[in-house]
Amino acid sequence: MPLIDRYGRPIENLRITLTHQCNYKCIYCHMEGEEPSHEELTPEEIERVVKATVKLGIKRVKFTGGEPLIRKDLPEIIEKTSNIGGLVDVAVTTNGSLLKQMAKRLAEAKLKRINVNLPSIREETYRKITNSEYTPKQILEGIMEAKRFGIKLIKVNMVVLKGINDNEIYDLMEYVKRENLILQLIELENVGINNEFFLKHYLDLSLIEEKLKMEAKEVIIRRNMQNRRRYILKNGGEVEVVKPYEDGNFCSACTRIRLTADGKIKTCLMRNDNLIDISKILKNNLSEVELIKCFLKAIEVREPYWKTKLMF
Repeated sequence: MPLIDRYGRPIENLRITLTHQCNYKCIYCHMEGEEPSHEELTPEEIERVVKATVKLGIKRVKFTGGEPLIRKDLPEIIEKTSNIGGLVDVAVTTNGSLLKQMAKRLAEAKLKRINVNLPSIREETYRKITNSEYTPKQILEGIMEAKRFGIKLIKVNMVVLKGINDNEIYDLMEYVKRENLILQLIELENVGINNEFFLKHYLDLSLIEEKLKMEAKEVIIRRNMQNRRRYILKNGGEVEVVKPYEDGNFCSACTRIRLTADGKIKTCLMRNDNLIDISKILKNNLSEVELIKCFLKAIEVREPYWKTKLMF
């Protein structure tokens, strides 16, 4: 059974930042709400953390960055984690730039699911957003390679930016329908970016959701994932909408706890005032009991960033 925080939210998901290194400089990047660090946990340290949290009820682990595929030991990390009993899902979020050459090794390590960030399928717009030399074509080739090697559960993440890529939503919907993937539309978050940029490019996805409702044959509410809605469209394709900004309903159903690249437990993307450092416990090879105590403390202080009246 998962642990329940004082707001009645079960803790079932662990999101681990593997590195702050990245080969992109995306204009919307929030760095997982973390302070930059060159420190990284070893595969063995990550394995210890996951084993400890599984005993507390964690069922799903997602690895992110930075760009996790930059780590040459990522397949080892995936394999160690996938072999831990009690987990139902191990996934990676990536910009996809290195996916084509890494897909085979990741599949061999038992990775079943990936999220690929694809903010645009137009080369000029893609480069403007990512500040990279890569192209959408290369990312799409990486996705195809992942599918070829058996990684079938693939979501395409699109952070929607008003005036930049919001005119491509239906293009991405057609692509995921054709390739039997899932599109995840994500609102811009005011974390790690300047306020002027946020105000200029934030787009409330409520109107998009209204259109999706009319085009959907079924709407699934993912109650274990921040009450996100997934729209199963009549003409094929699936679209999930992530609306975190000032949304108490989103926070009220958050089942996630985080681990930073340098070994700190982080209770919320939006907060750094209650971090719990477990790096010394890991480096000094202290007992699993000490790790569990730290996670219990983190769950005790965990609270929603955006609150609703129903929480009180």
